[in-house]
Amino acid sequence: MTPPTRVLLVDDDPLVCQGLELMLSTAADLSVVGTVHDGDQVVDAVHRHAPHVVLLDVRMTRQDGITTAAALSRLPAPPKVLMLTTFDHDDVMLRSVHAGAAGFLLKTSSPQQIIEAVRSVASGDGALSGKSAHQLLTHVRTGRRSRQQEARDALRMLSPRELEVARAVARGLSNADIARGLYVSEATVKTQLASAQAKLAGAFAALEVQGRIGVAVVVTEAGG
Repeated sequence: MTPPTRVLLVDDDPLVCQGLELMLSTAADLSVVGTVHDGDQVVDAVHRHAPHVVLLDVRMTRQDGITTAAALSRLPAPPKVLMLTTFDHDDVMLRSVHAGAAGFLLKTSSPQQIIEAVRSVASGDGALSGKSAHQLLTHVRTGRRSRQQEARDALRMLSPRELEVARAVARGLSNADIARGLYVSEATVKTQLASAQAKLAGAFAALEVQGRIGVAVVVTEAGG
């Protein structure tokens, strides 16, 4: 039997942490191994609990989530970071990407969306909800023109099916949604996305992002 994914909760509101723990406890493959209430406690908690995923609030009293994500990215074997935020600032997502975040969720996400996002981040796919995709990519568009041609050249390296998958990711669709839309298996979507990620990571140097969010950013830089 596969051990459950270990999750560390980080939010300065104890009620939010209790709610998240209750949500995640309904999934047999997820286990909340610890809870802390500010960013400056997270590195020590990671050493103690060895989580696979850190569900991290952006706004906290002493140390914010972006600073915390950057500190985690410098660890020898960092956990995946899933940001939980209200997106009060336009640039918060892009700065979080540079800090090493693997995904984003609004605090208004449903319990099932949160569970699926944790699973997706743990598996290496990343997570980007439809609304967070819109917010992130709207911000990216503000500085797009100087990088547009480079992004378009990078997308030309993709096969037609890889490009379809990449554009669907930029719309905030999950792998399951993409599979249904393209009438293929979810495994095929994962394979195509992994191939697209590998090609774009080496071709598009203007923005140093990787994974699912990186694919979405490159598609947006190119104009969609």
